[in-house]
Amino acid sequence: MPKRTRAGALTALAAAGLVAGTALAAPAGAATRAPGFLSAKDLPPHATSSWTAGPVTAGVPEEVEADTCLSMALGGGRDTWYRAFRNDLDTTARQVSVELPSVRAAKGRVARVNQDIASCPQRAEEADPEIEVTLKDYGTLPVEEGAQLYGLHTETSWGATDIRLLSVGRDGTTVTVVDWGQMGDFADAPVKAFKKTTTTAVNKLH
Repeated sequence: MPKRTRAGALTALAAAGLVAGTALAAPAGAATRAPGFLSAKDLPPHATSSWTAGPVTAGVPEEVEADTCLSMALGGGRDTWYRAFRNDLDTTARQVSVELPSVRAAKGRVARVNQDIASCPQRAEEADPEIEVTLKDYGTLPVEEGAQLYGLHTETSWGATDIRLLSVGRDGTTVTVVDWGQMGDFADAPVKAFKKTTTTAVNKLH
């Protein structure tokens, strides 16, 4: 078998979806005002490369629509926005926020995202038997209506490994998901800094 690169591992779990995609047109009837978003300085700092933030864009990026972990809950719908971040290294991040019509609907969306992340390892491994995905639950944060943090480690049969941090938070009727990833494993994940990033993301929603 030809030797595959890290891109294969990322594609397998759709963690490659962390890179910025083509901006989509605003969905018909979408709300005109987007919720507040993270800025580049809010992301976990990197020792050798600064973050750059893309524009806040209406719609859902193509990478989310193809994402094994998030596509079912965030892969469509009105009143959705995203912002992609990148630096000069192999580390990327993205925030997606959805405005729901009611608190009840927002609670349901949070539950669905949490469910999809929890089942992601099994679904990803069934889709590609050459990867192994491990989920770690980092618990909740007491910000607004709460936020949940997760870590996902993907290892391929050819030796590539990637670490991904995900958080799901809510403020009223707005749900936000923050997504960060790079090469490495759980030991390389900036969990403490990502908790701060998540708290800032939820606080900025309104």
